[in-house]
Amino acid sequence: MSSGRFLLSCWAALASLSLGTVWLGSWLAPGASRGVGLLILLLAVAKAWLIVDGFMELRHGPRLWRWLLLGWPLALVVLLGLILNLNLNLGG
Repeated sequence: MSSGRFLLSCWAALASLSLGTVWLGSWLAPGASRGVGLLILLLAVAKAWLIVDGFMELRHGPRLWRWLLLGWPLALVVLLGLILNLNLNLGG
């Protein structure tokens, strides 16, 4: 696959994931299931992966940079998941 086609497919995937996030976010209302919020966070990780490996082309770059840039969104998702879980458990 040529570079242009690959970037175009990455862009299309990012647009689809963004639309999916907005669609799921419209479901997220008080009393919504935790699964919807978790799915939105997982879509955010997928988008970060596409940006790091696709647009920044770190799939061929130094492993340390790739894992640092992929680890950061994972760490944020874990932290946000813990905060949301704690908030829901405390009745906030």
